[in-house]
Amino acid sequence: MTDVNRRQMFAWAALLGLGAASAAKAEPKKLGLKDVKKEAEVNALYHCDFGQPERFSVMLRNINNHMSVYDFDPFKTKIVIVAHGPGIKFFLKDLAGTPWEKEKIDPEIVQRLQALAKYGVEAYLCQITFQRMKLDIGKSRDEDYIKLVPSGVATVAELQAKGFAYLKVA
Repeated sequence: MTDVNRRQMFAWAALLGLGAASAAKAEPKKLGLKDVKKEAEVNALYHCDFGQPERFSVMLRNINNHMSVYDFDPFKTKIVIVAHGPGIKFFLKDLAGTPWEKEKIDPEIVQRLQALAKYGVEAYLCQITFQRMKLDIGKSRDEDYIKLVPSGVATVAELQAKGFAYLKVA
């Protein structure tokens, strides 16, 4: 998609009041490795293979700080969160029937993710994690910024090969 088309898309979405969660769907849109690409001058991936809420919160703060330097302009920077393993739990509707069912996800985390998504931040969830953990893909939240990729780690490598900077919160 060209910059002009992307700008028009964001402008129309804002004008029509369409947020990141404009349309409900049963499961995230599927992306192949060939579908992931650079879309801005500066591109970064944040690798989330951890389940600690405090660490995830720090990652969101880092992403917010990162976006702020570029005036929250999705044409200057593209940020993708690649989540697999325990990292996918932050993108689920609920944790019932998962290894984390005794935990709760702070609703503020969801609000912060949605706020970042309005500036083009996307989350790529690992299909292998869903398969290996026997989790229903339909448990992922119905948000347009959430996409399903064949493999989280393969997507990390693919994005790096395409020029995305690799960032991970320790």
